[in-house]
Amino acid sequence: MSGFGDFALSPLVLRSIGELGYETPSPVQAQAIPPVLDGRDVLAQAQTGTGKTAAFALPIIHRLAGRGNPPKGAGRRIRAVVMVPTRELAVQVCESFLKYAKFATLRIIAVYGGVNQALQVRALRHGVDVLVATPGRMVDLMEQGFINLEKVETLVLDEADMMFDMGFAPNLNFIMDRMPEKRQNLLFSATMPGPIEQLARKILKDPARIDTAPERTPLEIIDHRVSMVPREEKADALVAYLRSVELDRAIVFTRTKHGADRVARILAGAGFATEAIHGDKRQNIRHRALAAFKGGYVRVLVATDIAARGIDVSGVSHVVNHDMPLDAETYVHRVGRTGRAGASGAALSLCAPEERKLLLAVERLVGKRVPVLPYKGTGRPRGPVVETRRPFEESRLPGKGRSARARR
Repeated sequence: MSGFGDFALSPLVLRSIGELGYETPSPVQAQAIPPVLDGRDVLAQAQTGTGKTAAFALPIIHRLAGRGNPPKGAGRRIRAVVMVPTRELAVQVCESFLKYAKFATLRIIAVYGGVNQALQVRALRHGVDVLVATPGRMVDLMEQGFINLEKVETLVLDEADMMFDMGFAPNLNFIMDRMPEKRQNLLFSATMPGPIEQLARKILKDPARIDTAPERTPLEIIDHRVSMVPREEKADALVAYLRSVELDRAIVFTRTKHGADRVARILAGAGFATEAIHGDKRQNIRHRALAAFKGGYVRVLVATDIAARGIDVSGVSHVVNHDMPLDAETYVHRVGRTGRAGASGAALSLCAPEERKLLLAVERLVGKRVPVLPYKGTGRPRGPVVETRRPFEESRLPGKGRSARARR
């Protein structure tokens, strides 16, 4: 496959992606677009950042736009539904659909929790072709009679493994039971645990099976290190590390919402433009924080795993695990926020002695030892963050260069 023109997509679709600078399909696009265009079900294992949104969005837009203008208002029924696990991913997927459908007369909206439903209900009453939704808000609006799924032709389950991890399986069953039995089902998941395989057997009919596991693992693409740091010194170590590298954008992961807020306050006090996102933040605040991060106004984003899953921001130069993840697969998702589209990236995990078992689980998953970046310590047990002198072996720093402080 040499270019998107080989897919026989609608000229309207080709025009929009041409303006976006799309030239060569990614592996998941090359494998998924033809069967989706043919109306087949698809089961795809693909990570965030592989171009999977375009893999299902482009053929859906092609099909819907090729049928002429549907009725306006309430007579315009939902024909495609994309289910996603988080608010941020709902916004991101909806924005992608709108870009790809720039020259098509389609109505595309997103519904998700954390915001007042009034504007979403108003948009639904004007008619919708493609609905992007999180399961909880979708069920709420269905039970209130605002969503009718009788005309749905295509269902996409995006990040299916995460929706199951978050306990959305009952909501998904409720939603699917109210759709036509005869429909196209597209299931995309980063991993294929037992429950996802079981769901695939239940809803997919003779699916095209796609596996776009990267040729190189995140550890091979990214300069990844671990430093053994006492828990009480992690804040000092984090500040010192970010001051010691050439920083474009960084995402710092914490295990808890309270921890995210605390780390964000410490980094802001140390002079870094920082925002925190997690489930307790109002949606408009999270949206503004992400927009500022994408726009370069915020250099460091502190996030919990749920808030960060599915966020695809280019130019993330560093990922820091302030807290080790509780499972190895989460670790892979975290470090995958950097090193996108062939760019270099660096990731550092701050591992306390009591977290060694979590590090061993990571090493078992990747099949190799994570290189150690020696940490010399601050020489004091605890207290507020202070300027530290060379707490790391500088010659071994991933992403080493002029410090972010010197560049500001």
